[in-house]
Amino acid sequence: MTGGARGVGRGITDRLLAAGATVAVCGRTVPDDGALPDRVTFHQADVRDPESVDALVDEVVARHGRLDIAVNNAGGAPGTEAATASPRFTDKIIALNLTSAIHVAQAANRVMQAQPSGGSIVSVGSLSGLRPSPGTAAYGAAKAGLLSLTTSLAMEWAPKVRLNVVSAGMVRTEVFEDYYGGPEGAAAVSATVPLGRVAEPTDIGNAVAFLASPLAAFVTGANLVVHGGGEQLAFFEHQRG
Repeated sequence: MTGGARGVGRGITDRLLAAGATVAVCGRTVPDDGALPDRVTFHQADVRDPESVDALVDEVVARHGRLDIAVNNAGGAPGTEAATASPRFTDKIIALNLTSAIHVAQAANRVMQAQPSGGSIVSVGSLSGLRPSPGTAAYGAAKAGLLSLTTSLAMEWAPKVRLNVVSAGMVRTEVFEDYYGGPEGAAAVSATVPLGRVAEPTDIGNAVAFLASPLAAFVTGANLVVHGGGEQLAFFEHQRG
């Protein structure tokens, strides 16, 4: 899994471990000693670099003998106005949130197509790819592209390899409260979700584990939206008075 040491990625790691998987995570920065659970191996890689991704997948297969699940979780973007975003900034956001997923999917597919049982590739998307994303326009465009990529590859690589997306709403990661101005702002935002809270990282992990499992054996090219019922709609609040 790409970016599986903290935040949403850590929730996915913990859920896959609970399901009995042996998990390999990657990133550019080596985590502190003891930061990862047992049965998790760390591999240093830059998923924006196709050669680094190929080496990563080869290393995982050499160590574990196979690759059954690949999770594209690396991503994110700081807020910025589209009118003043530099070309370099935009390129970096697209590379991290879309192009890296292409590199990982290609490398994983190369291995999975040769395995009798094939494999499953799950990518973590965002509601930003489904609706306007002011302040993070390049990020939203990349996540929308991830959906299109997944449906195309699901057709190209069937029946051996299944590809799906989990489009996440707001998630309570380590930076959630800071992003919304502190505990009070975070609580106010959380209260707008119909289920009364934002997602925990393990909620996203549960969705990824389902799509990667035999329970989803006939699910490919799908987008599972995990947002607790959606975002608050102004007209609905007006109707309710």
